[in-house]
Amino acid sequence: MRAMDYRGPRRVRIQDKPMPVIQHPRDAIVRVTRSCICGSDLHLYHGMVPDTRVGMTFGHEFCGVVEAVGSAVENLSIGDRVMVPFNIACGQCHFCKQGLFGNCHESNAQATAVGGIFGYSHTAGGYDGGQAEYVRVPYADFGPTLIPDWMDPDDAVLLTDVVPTGYQAAEMGGIQKGDTVVVFGAGPVGLLAARSAWLFGAGRVIVIDHVEYRLEFARTYCPAEVYDFREIGDPVVFIKKLTDLGADVCIDAVGADASGNAWHTLFGKKLKLEAGNAVPLHWAINSVRKGGVVSIVGVYGPTGNVIPIGNVVNKGITIRANQASVKRLLPRLIDHVREGRIDPKAIITHRLPLEDVAEAYHLFSSKLDGCIKPMLVPTPD
Repeated sequence: MRAMDYRGPRRVRIQDKPMPVIQHPRDAIVRVTRSCICGSDLHLYHGMVPDTRVGMTFGHEFCGVVEAVGSAVENLSIGDRVMVPFNIACGQCHFCKQGLFGNCHESNAQATAVGGIFGYSHTAGGYDGGQAEYVRVPYADFGPTLIPDWMDPDDAVLLTDVVPTGYQAAEMGGIQKGDTVVVFGAGPVGLLAARSAWLFGAGRVIVIDHVEYRLEFARTYCPAEVYDFREIGDPVVFIKKLTDLGADVCIDAVGADASGNAWHTLFGKKLKLEAGNAVPLHWAINSVRKGGVVSIVGVYGPTGNVIPIGNVVNKGITIRANQASVKRLLPRLIDHVREGRIDPKAIITHRLPLEDVAEAYHLFSSKLDGCIKPMLVPTPD
């Protein structure tokens, strides 16, 4: 089969790879018809995530058609159209029973924190991902979800990560009716977090970024007030003045690849002495009101970051963070899509064949051609 192949930071290509095979009775093989490049894939692409090994296939947002199933898989049949959550979750361990599917204790034996993730380095289990024509799906009797007949596959593929992650970012904020919510980052996750904030009752939604075309997209899609942090001086002072006491909820939807602070860029992105540039987290902690909530879905590596923990304590801030538990959220999100409250496919700006994966990464990473969300089409429907 043809599959994306990682050759080192900022170097990916298409490669012939062996077809995946059933390795366990709970496995399935899925022929991939849609696969997106996620903002967190760029952390891998930029060399920000430890133990990202040459030869790995990325891709944790994908949907497709079941081609084969293991002997223990009874809920899927060959030919079923499925969306596959990015979490690889067994559905049976202590954490899965609590709905913490991003923290499955069985799918990533080397970790004490995150569970398995498709195509996300050996820190997340070393599983090959879905930027390929075919992919092996472990625990297929639990994870994959049938795509409703009425649903566009372009919507379905985004329900495997970006929509649940944005939605859970808003959910973890504990948004109350009328709250002011500030979202740092106007990438796909930030856009969905801002749009989801309205569903939880927000009275005001503000998005901070520095890429003009993304801010314009956020203005209409979310919809939200938008500000370029390069033009507002100190973002913390600006937000406090804009909101009087500070935001009720701040969401970090950026993570390790942030811009906006030379010190964090040097130590976190260049020298890698921190787990990336954590400046959005600083801004979130310092601009949320006393007693407010900071929700973190931006991805950072497993090493440490310098953050103002004293301000967290002295302001009485609640911090909530996790990988999105996709399977838990899917019933609600499918309903939101059916009723038109969320329009996932509207964020897809580029559709490319799998053979053009290197160009897709370049467009997304370099923020060219108005790229918000690139989607790959490995095989036809």
